[in-house]
Amino acid sequence: TAGFDDKIRFWEAPSGICSRELRCPDSQVNCLEITPDKQFLAAGGNPHIRLYDINNTTNHNPVLTLEGHQSSVTSIGFQRDGRYLYSGSEDGTVKLWDLRSPTYSRSFESGANVNSVALHPNQAEIISGDSNGSVK
Repeated sequence: TAGFDDKIRFWEAPSGICSRELRCPDSQVNCLEITPDKQFLAAGGNPHIRLYDINNTTNHNPVLTLEGHQSSVTSIGFQRDGRYLYSGSEDGTVKLWDLRSPTYSRSFESGANVNSVALHPNQAEIISGDSNGSVK
């Protein structure tokens, strides 16, 4: 879980015990997504995205920081093989990131704050919903 307290918490579901905590000192966390191989956790903040190694319990620092949005990241997701991440932001853009590079590879203008993004099952189309009620 995560939120406006700038912390990401890992919980043990059966016991309800918080087993690990990461601190994001410069931003709230708006959204979380785990890679398909369950190796990394992506956290969308304001205005960046940070990837953490889930299995490394000693390093609390992100292994990758993605910068390119100008406002809060509201939604993130991964392509099936985990090579690409897609994101939506209150800056009105949807971005596609190749995780081998710290910069985005494509950017699409929505014209309004992006509330959600999803990848079509064909893995070739990104669908977004914005604050004007449009789905693109």
